[in-house]
Amino acid sequence: MQLVVFIIALLSSAALTRWIRDLAIARNWVAPPGSGRHLHTRPTPRLGGVAIFLTLWEMTLIARLSSYFGMTDMVSPHLALGILGPATIIFALGLVDDIRGLGPYTKVAVQIVAATLLFVNGFGISHLSIGAGGATVGWIIGLPLTIVWVLWITNAFNLIDGLDGLAAGSALFSTLVICVIAILGHNNSILFLTLALAGAIAGVLRYNFNPASIFLGDCGSLLIGFILSAIALAGSQKSPTMVAVAIPIVSLGLPILDVTIAVIRRILSGHRIFVADREHIHHKLINRGVSHKQAVLMLYGVSACFGLLSLLLLNPDSQTIGIVLGVLGIGVLVGVQQLRYHEFLELGQVAVRSLNLRQVIANNVSIRRTAAALESCETIGESCRVLQNCLQPIGFDGFDLHFSSDLPAALECAPFKQIDRTKLQLSWDQSPLSTEANWSLSLCLAASNGRRLARFTVYRKSTVAPFWVDLNAFTTTGFILALSRMVERLQDRWLIEELTPQRPAWRTPVASATGT
Repeated sequence: MQLVVFIIALLSSAALTRWIRDLAIARNWVAPPGSGRHLHTRPTPRLGGVAIFLTLWEMTLIARLSSYFGMTDMVSPHLALGILGPATIIFALGLVDDIRGLGPYTKVAVQIVAATLLFVNGFGISHLSIGAGGATVGWIIGLPLTIVWVLWITNAFNLIDGLDGLAAGSALFSTLVICVIAILGHNNSILFLTLALAGAIAGVLRYNFNPASIFLGDCGSLLIGFILSAIALAGSQKSPTMVAVAIPIVSLGLPILDVTIAVIRRILSGHRIFVADREHIHHKLINRGVSHKQAVLMLYGVSACFGLLSLLLLNPDSQTIGIVLGVLGIGVLVGVQQLRYHEFLELGQVAVRSLNLRQVIANNVSIRRTAAALESCETIGESCRVLQNCLQPIGFDGFDLHFSSDLPAALECAPFKQIDRTKLQLSWDQSPLSTEANWSLSLCLAASNGRRLARFTVYRKSTVAPFWVDLNAFTTTGFILALSRMVERLQDRWLIEELTPQRPAWRTPVASATGT
């Protein structure tokens, strides 16, 4: 009987999909490739979800009619209407969005209404368990949790519907996992609805796989996500906590992971959460040179792995849970790293920097102390030693001072090396900095009256070695001001020395031996 349900749903869905596709093409109900995030190159119908919706109601009607003729009652009316009723609202929402387009806030508001109706029908989160204990929660807690869960899963499948057959195939793997759980739990109503959904998805997938002749559309992806979230809630009411919560989350791992990554990276990059982009997992694979079909097959493999790991949780002992969580954690970290999201790479740098925060603070304190020491420097040699003692431990390889006027001709500039008439340079290893350095930072030094004095530049040859310093410390700790004052004092001294006349030796009075 289970096989018959699946086959009837598959054949019905396939026939409906073909009829809807041909009708949409004949009536020109097609979607052209209208934005940079669309990967299709020809007008294609977006009404695949209609076949899934009609198949589900058809199978429910067949199940109810069969019970009137004395056959086994395959699905309870409460379950069928309690889930498919709110699902109809979601389907209508997606259909309008496919035809006319709706704003994100309107879509979220309607989804909240459907989730609330699902909760009112008795399919919501009403029990929270930790270990062997548990507690019943009221609607004040249960309703928000139900809404968050439904929105999360519903929109997750909508977001991954970016490649031909990806959302449908991923959903098919998830439904198979739920079928296994329903069989083991002897939950015939959940099993029937899940098999009907699996058959409906398989029928559409025949025409939705690459190269697709019809898309799921929002009416399909939102419908699939909503029904899967509702089935997970319905099946959780008579199941242990691990089966009720962990298994659905793991089995729906790919869409959950994609929507979680999308939300986090948009928050980190300062973008609005509801603004569409081409940074989803499947887009990143395409950008790395993977073909459309290869990307879909790879993500099918990921969905299958999530499904297999979720089935291991049917025996939730501590060792099994540890293995599953370990494999999931390592797999997600490696996968996200390979996709090279800029937001997560930057987050990793922040984490590494936080681990070395003590060294960053120490280097910033050194810059502050150097600014204080520069206030008392009166000679080139003193300032050179103060700057080297600060900059060399930080990781710089040298610095130079490029003055706005010529240096005195007889200036004693050791340990600096005079490059030309206006520039002094110091390198710890005596090599030319301007040709060997890969990184530099220049600061303009000005007098108290605004007159430009010089340009101070620090150099660094290595771009690989860690660099634990906050560059803002050069501008926020008084370093520039102290260095400017030091240069101004030096230039004033040089000017005084140039203006002071040197008395010739023959004019110098010498005492005679006789005292006359």
